[in-house]
Amino acid sequence: MTTVAMNNLLNYIAGLNLSQRNRTWLAERIVNLPSKKKEVKDPTLMTEEEFFARIDRAEEQLARGEGITFTDRDAMNAWLNSL
Repeated sequence: MTTVAMNNLLNYIAGLNLSQRNRTWLAERIVNLPSKKKEVKDPTLMTEEEFFARIDRAEEQLARGEGITFTDRDAMNAWLNSL
């Protein structure tokens, strides 16, 4: 969060005219926020080489007749919905 955004948030909160009790409650919640969990690596991310290797494998599968073809969009959607 940028400094400007932080200042805007502070100004917004200050403008709420919170009672001391509410300010204390809010401060305790902010101080005790759980830290962000470690981000899990996205399993769909791949290098350029991995991407093109997958395309090559898919083209090989199609050449062997292992692919699925659809005659229209409804047939494709029906197959996708069945997964």
